[in-house]
Amino acid sequence: MSDRGASNHSGVTDFILVGFRVGPELHLLLFLLFLLVYAMILLGNVGMMTIILTDPRLNTPMYFFLGNLSFIDLFYSSVIAPKAMSNFWTESKSISFAGCVAQFFLFALFIVAEGFLLAAMAYDRFIAICNPLLYSVHMSTRLCAQLVAGSYFCGCISSVLQTSMTFTLSFCASRAVDHFYCDTRPIQRLSCTDLFVHKIVSFSLSSIIILPTVIVIVVSYMYIVSTVLKIRSTEGRRKAFSTCSSHLGVVSVLYGAVFFMYLTPDRFPELSKLASLCYSLVTPMLNPLIYSLRNKDVKDALSKLLDKKKSIL
Repeated sequence: MSDRGASNHSGVTDFILVGFRVGPELHLLLFLLFLLVYAMILLGNVGMMTIILTDPRLNTPMYFFLGNLSFIDLFYSSVIAPKAMSNFWTESKSISFAGCVAQFFLFALFIVAEGFLLAAMAYDRFIAICNPLLYSVHMSTRLCAQLVAGSYFCGCISSVLQTSMTFTLSFCASRAVDHFYCDTRPIQRLSCTDLFVHKIVSFSLSSIIILPTVIVIVVSYMYIVSTVLKIRSTEGRRKAFSTCSSHLGVVSVLYGAVFFMYLTPDRFPELSKLASLCYSLVTPMLNPLIYSLRNKDVKDALSKLLDKKKSIL
């Protein structure tokens, strides 16, 4: 059995990304849609990083985290979008085995890192609202750097484990991955191996990743809501809630799409693809819009940057 598994595994040199099961007449429309979304991702996230780096007023922990969020969104969407767009124009839709491994590894790294980063951002808002006088003490530059580095480290460890588990499976004759990128569940369907142990380990790893981040976010917001409700003035409550609404919107979109995807039964792969599309491309597009439209500091910094550009021209 082990010889057969090794033979199957070594015989796989590439995979076929099936993508969305639509007629050829819709390929151009989907390509243009993906192109528009990806262009907005590039513009929004590069713009957000530029604003944060160039405006001294945004040199705070909150915007340090936001800059890293934009960096993560930019890179994990770039792992997915270019290959997905190119497949609309090619008949083979193939991706090399090494390319599939790289895409899987990088996407898993950045998506897990984003989950931990959002938890760090929730903790930052908790300190800012519940302990404002001690904010600068608690949220030191060193702690912020450690939280961000820890997010990337957890993403890397998780990605190494997920990638090694997935691509050491024995694969059958089919190479068709029923998805628009290399993801865990579609690749597992190609395996000849008994997946019981693999699924238990994968579920345990996902729980270790998701539960702590969700708990930190939920507990932080429980304390935030409790503190805000004690504020007597309506203006004070509105201002406090406004500092959290953007982050809460981003968390809701990301985790909502992730939970929807993993709760969708395998017999509905197209629904799973739509959910994946939400958190792989739609979320990175929306995040800069949510933060720029809901945040006065970002809007002021953007106006200042545009005015500077006009004066140069």
